[in-house]
Amino acid sequence: MEGTDNTIGILDSGVGGLSVLLEIRKKLPGSPIHYIGDSAWCPYGNKAAELIQARASAVTERLIEMGARTIVVACNSATIHAVEALRARYPIPFVGMEPAVKPASKRTQSGTIGVLATEASIAGEKFHTLLKTHIHPKGLKVITQPCPDFVTLVEDGILRGAKVEAAIRVYALPMVEAGADTLVLGCTHYPFLRESIQSVVGPDIQLIDTAEAVARRTATLVKDNEGLAPISVHTTGNLACLERLFPILCPSLPASLHQITIA
Repeated sequence: MEGTDNTIGILDSGVGGLSVLLEIRKKLPGSPIHYIGDSAWCPYGNKAAELIQARASAVTERLIEMGARTIVVACNSATIHAVEALRARYPIPFVGMEPAVKPASKRTQSGTIGVLATEASIAGEKFHTLLKTHIHPKGLKVITQPCPDFVTLVEDGILRGAKVEAAIRVYALPMVEAGADTLVLGCTHYPFLRESIQSVVGPDIQLIDTAEAVARRTATLVKDNEGLAPISVHTTGNLACLERLFPILCPSLPASLHQITIA
């Protein structure tokens, strides 16, 4: 499939990367977007690095076939374990995600930061490099917490209510009680729970994610056109699930929805 020079591909393990798509759309409304959520393999966060690399490469190839000229890896786990390999293999620009440790290190007043992320992100070398660069020299403290239930809740379209609040109390409240005044939402699924997280941890706790920063970076690589360009959203999972979830996560955003198979 032919794409224009400003066609953007976005990949994620599921629907979480739609939080990044929304920010990119705000900055680049005239750029066509193809999004693939690899929901058949969701989550990536508990998978081995080799498998994450293989899936990210397979999804990337499909996005390139669709015409993508710039690809956003809208998944922290895939960025940490696969983005460098993707850059080495494919001669197009890649924009990755990483937990917002650097901005959190500048905003914290208590000196303690909580990082809510996937197991794969926390275990990755890139994350530990972020800590060595931005946390250890300042003598700051970081508390990490994998949050598998957050991904499951978002993939089920449950963004508020008793189940969400119970998960937040398990994952986030102990960080606040330990002195964290800044929480990093280190997975693209988590911003969809921002409102609920804020209501549980309180208004004085800062919540930071990198979706807007990634959109700004993408805008430096892509020349936007006039008008509104089409958006196509593809899932390797169940199309009926995507058709139910998309209006919940991206209300009023026009897009065509599709099911695809990626071996």
